[in-house]
Amino acid sequence: MFLAVVAPHAIAAEEVEANTGETPTVYTPDSFAQFAPRTALEMVERIPGFSINDDDDGSRGFGQATGNILINGQRVSGKSNGAESTLGRIAIANVARVELLDGTALGIPGLSGQVVNVITRDTGGVSGTWHWKGRVRENLPPTYNDMALSLSGGKGPLSWTMEAESSPERGADAGPERITDGAGMLIETRKEDYTHAAEYASLAGSLAWKPVGGSIANLSAKVGIYEPDDKEISKLFPVDGLEGRRLYQGSEDEKTVELGADYAFDLGPGRLKAITLARREESPMTDRVRGGNLDGSDAFDSLFNQTVYEGEYILRGEYAWVPAPGRDWQISLEGAFNFLEAQSQLFESEGGGPLTEIFLSNANSRVEEQRGELTVTHGRALSKSVSLQVSLGAEMSELSQTGDAENVRTFTRPKGFASLSWQVDPSLKLVTRLDREVGQLDFFDFISSVNLNQGNGNQGNSEIVPEQSWKASLSAEKDFRDWGAATLTVFGADIEDIVDRVPIGTGDGPGNLDSAWRVGADLDATVKFAKLGLTGTQLTFHGEWRDSRVADPLTGMDRPINGDNVYYLNTELRRDIPQTDWAVGLFLESYNENEVYRLDEVTHQGNQPAFSYVYVENKDLLGMTGTLTLGNILNQHDWRWRETYAPNRLGTLVTREARSRDFGPIVSFKLKGTF
Repeated sequence: MFLAVVAPHAIAAEEVEANTGETPTVYTPDSFAQFAPRTALEMVERIPGFSINDDDDGSRGFGQATGNILINGQRVSGKSNGAESTLGRIAIANVARVELLDGTALGIPGLSGQVVNVITRDTGGVSGTWHWKGRVRENLPPTYNDMALSLSGGKGPLSWTMEAESSPERGADAGPERITDGAGMLIETRKEDYTHAAEYASLAGSLAWKPVGGSIANLSAKVGIYEPDDKEISKLFPVDGLEGRRLYQGSEDEKTVELGADYAFDLGPGRLKAITLARREESPMTDRVRGGNLDGSDAFDSLFNQTVYEGEYILRGEYAWVPAPGRDWQISLEGAFNFLEAQSQLFESEGGGPLTEIFLSNANSRVEEQRGELTVTHGRALSKSVSLQVSLGAEMSELSQTGDAENVRTFTRPKGFASLSWQVDPSLKLVTRLDREVGQLDFFDFISSVNLNQGNGNQGNSEIVPEQSWKASLSAEKDFRDWGAATLTVFGADIEDIVDRVPIGTGDGPGNLDSAWRVGADLDATVKFAKLGLTGTQLTFHGEWRDSRVADPLTGMDRPINGDNVYYLNTELRRDIPQTDWAVGLFLESYNENEVYRLDEVTHQGNQPAFSYVYVENKDLLGMTGTLTLGNILNQHDWRWRETYAPNRLGTLVTREARSRDFGPIVSFKLKGTF
């Protein structure tokens, strides 16, 4: 096993202050008593001006992970079973305190910006949390199996957690669609009804061993199943022709397993840590489209079957030491092996005849990547208020593809970052960072696939390489004391070899373009209204804005990066009524994305107005928390348009599809508790 490293021990708040001059903000469960949190996750989610970074965010291995949650001073060695999942299994009774501080002050290389360190305590015996939720919405059967049970316990140096979860999904929308020709004349109208029903269940757990002497070992595991079923029924009314019907059905049977382990111990002047992760996934899926006229003419049938096997294996080693207060070093070595293997078949039938297999190029193939990286990181307190962290490294990788396409390539890429943190005054901190990043590949880009419902697909590209970028960012973290807190981050990225859509043969698919740029801003804010006489009332806000440009490979003109976010925002206004167990709230969420440009079409989709819900909560309903929610109170609807061109976007507009679908109100009731 490779070796890995963290700080020599879990750094306490008082030690951080002594070494760096920074005073961490410390929260206890009583700090959030008005919300009656049941888990550590619910407590962290209420920290003013803070937003959790997802562990499973598609980062390349562990070396570029951006998680900002520590538990007892340690990172969690997991992705789908990472820190956020672990926090949800920690009952509030087991939380001693939560520290909010600058990552560079922790002596853990790679961390910068706001970081939360959750300190737990052993209360003895077994404790647990649970929740159950029922949900009702139009055109769908209700769900009663949204539930989870978490347990934790320990004795002496051993502690453990486990969780069983069932989380069903239900979605539906219905509405009209109009098809017009290039001159805007109506060709066809459609009445469409779409439903999505999925079952998700998982079992997860962890085991920690902390014997006398300072060694720490952790083992975690998670298994899950995900079984979505999608159906779309269309009634077709051509202007010139017979009335018809079209039925789309899609299903998948996904199974995932993740195992993670780490072991840290003192060695010489520093600390050595070994981390390993293994993930496997098997995903058989089927798409089918059938239809024809009501009189039986023009019948058609298309069937696409694909089974995908995926795997990721990581071995990481780190050695870290602190030669003097305010200084730390880390040497890390990481090896990884990733693969995807796809087996695909396409069948078609016309006029009621038998299904006949259609040849698909590059649809049955295996893609592998073997990667190794070496990184040296140094952190230094330049003064009581300024900290610097610099990381330099390189990765070597080999990409290979077998099956329908044969290809082997090797690469060497520099990577690293520099981060500077300045505590301007007790209430304001500025963090600037420059990153040299190597992007994670999506192995599905190498494999050809078909989207029967949209009538298009992707041509697999065996020549794709990982994109690289220079990214500069500046964050301002402001504590407004009794008024709340806010964190604003602005950034810009210069991207090389960006993966976008490019012409391939007579079609198109994912491919590399020479360069692109992206700029953006993120804001997390909490505003409290107690100073205005509204005790227990606060507004939380998370917003993202993006802009980007890339040269279109067909037209040569600049356009936004395909499908990039334009904006995303959510906000919650909550009032916990003083001297009662009641709370009420309003939530809004809205987003927009860029158009998607293909060789012969342009698509844009979204929804409006903002999705919204109101809720009423009782925090002591026979010892439980009960929440009644009414969703979609502004009657949000989904919209989509698509334009097709011949022979491509440089040619003539042939058709335009435009649709709008409503999905109605959603009512849910949730109970949760601890024991």
